[in-house]
Amino acid sequence: MSATSSRLSPLRLGLNIDHVATVRNARGSAYPDPLRAAKLAEAAGVDGITAHLREDRRHIRDSDIDALKAGLVAPLNFEMAATAEMQAIALRIQPHAVCLVPEKRQERTTEGGLDVAGDAAHLAEFIAPLRAAGSRVSMFIGHDRAQIDASAQIGAAVVELHTGLYCDLHAEGKFAQRDAELAALRAGAAYAASLGLEVHAGHGLTFDTVGPIAKIPQIVELNIGHFLVGEALFLGLEGSIREMRRCMDEARGAVT
Repeated sequence: MSATSSRLSPLRLGLNIDHVATVRNARGSAYPDPLRAAKLAEAAGVDGITAHLREDRRHIRDSDIDALKAGLVAPLNFEMAATAEMQAIALRIQPHAVCLVPEKRQERTTEGGLDVAGDAAHLAEFIAPLRAAGSRVSMFIGHDRAQIDASAQIGAAVVELHTGLYCDLHAEGKFAQRDAELAALRAGAAYAASLGLEVHAGHGLTFDTVGPIAKIPQIVELNIGHFLVGEALFLGLEGSIREMRRCMDEARGAVT
């Protein structure tokens, strides 16, 4: 196979800007402004902006969502729990995409994937008006086939595979377990794509861990936030985005 024919199409990169708001809220100030960060990210070449409006408003606030919807050119991916309150907000603002995630008030960050299989009837009913309003609906799930099957059956257009365990195992030096988790993510992505689902991935990805995920052919988008916002302290936001894009593109072009 020639080098040209083995190259995969470029991955889309979505920036999650939640933790720009975390820094702002730590002082109760008006800065740094998440919309300003999102517009800088647009200029640096991201393909979309993700923001998670949590029940407790620990980072992103309602006013941020309104400002992002009004001020962005790039698509807005609205992460939310499957609650009536969040459904009403999503129907009002009509973002490009809605990603349903599990949410626990006591968690530091999203700990795992959504149990779509265990709540399929409710979720099918919940997403129907979101789909009718024109938002692409994504399920943030693990790589388990039952969750992938359920996501397809309820009418989701997209699944976003949770890469947190893979990243944690890498950080802990548990490389055999990391590789097994990576293999499971590969298998899950291939299975999801075989059902007609668009496949995204994200959570915990860094410059060191993004390459193997970027090489998975069926994945078309990565959503990355906390790491890129953190690296912006050292590289600037544009610098951190461009370095992540370089890592993704390098890995994508290296697939044989």
